[in-house]
Amino acid sequence: MAKKLKDYYNIDCARLIASKICEHKPNFPEAQFVQDVARKIRGQSFLARQDIFANALLEHLEADYLKSVEYIHKILGPKLRQDSGMFTYGYWLWPFGRWVEQQAPRHPKHLKHSLNLIYELTQRFTGEFAIRPLLDQHTLPVLKVMNKWSLDSSVHVRRLASEGLRVRLPWAKKLDVFHNHFEDCQEILYNLRRAPEKFVQKSVGNNINDLYKDRPDLARAVIKRLSLDRPVATSTQWIIRHGQRSLRR
Repeated sequence: MAKKLKDYYNIDCARLIASKICEHKPNFPEAQFVQDVARKIRGQSFLARQDIFANALLEHLEADYLKSVEYIHKILGPKLRQDSGMFTYGYWLWPFGRWVEQQAPRHPKHLKHSLNLIYELTQRFTGEFAIRPLLDQHTLPVLKVMNKWSLDSSVHVRRLASEGLRVRLPWAKKLDVFHNHFEDCQEILYNLRRAPEKFVQKSVGNNINDLYKDRPDLARAVIKRLSLDRPVATSTQWIIRHGQRSLRR
């Protein structure tokens, strides 16, 4: 039987995370961190486990938000060199993404630092969940940054620029930013229309597919904008087909 996703976040994962933190913060209470996770984790769902890890990080890392951000930067490790292997190499980073998702909105004065951490995190794992509360709280400034990300050299950053906007991102609260700031969001997808990587193309198509479920008029408007190029790039054609897949069922 294949290992369930939630079961990767166990005592061994807690030990791994603690050991990585201790490499840069020798006084980190490693044993207490592992014990706090171990006594709560058994029988819990995937998201509940993420919260248990995130709460343990909040309890034992640093009381000061920026100091915690600094330590997380230090333990992230090398960037992924390709668009695959995100979970294989970075699965242990999910609790840090959960920590950022929960803590960053509580520190609005440090938005720049939070966004920079998400920018780095997504190049090792993903920041698609962490960005959403900030996008909801600081919509226009974050959209401006995400537009810049849509032109980034990193495939993971460009993918985040799209994935973070999705109305119906799995495991995440529904987000209405695409409805309320359509032109800004559409511009980000337009920037990604010629992305050569399926990793990015799939995310843009998923955005369109999500829109069809709530606002088909907006979905059609996005497709119309994407189709303005002549000739329409092969990558754009694939995005449009993927975005319209629900219509073919």
